[in-house]
Amino acid sequence: MFWYTKSNMAKLTRDDVLKLAGLAKLELSEDEVNKFTLEISEILGYVEQLQAVDVEGLEPTYQLTGLSNVMRPDEIVDYKIERSELMKNLPAEEDGQIKVKRVLA
Repeated sequence: MFWYTKSNMAKLTRDDVLKLAGLAKLELSEDEVNKFTLEISEILGYVEQLQAVDVEGLEPTYQLTGLSNVMRPDEIVDYKIERSELMKNLPAEEDGQIKVKRVLA
């Protein structure tokens, strides 16, 4: 069994943390850089530990509860009203489509 120790921890440099912070548009203090260098290195070390586990022949676990989605069949409901009648109630219409104000600029 592979056990995690600080000696086999993934090496992450201060520059790596600063580059990640820059990509995320974060400004970090010197204390935060030091803190995150250690914390992210520990996370990467744990990922290395997980990658070392032999999973050959194991089925993926997609969910644990045993529950499944309950689905209903799609049914078309005819409300006996014509499209043209519905379109009369709109504040604006263009080429048979509902016209709305722009949402995104």
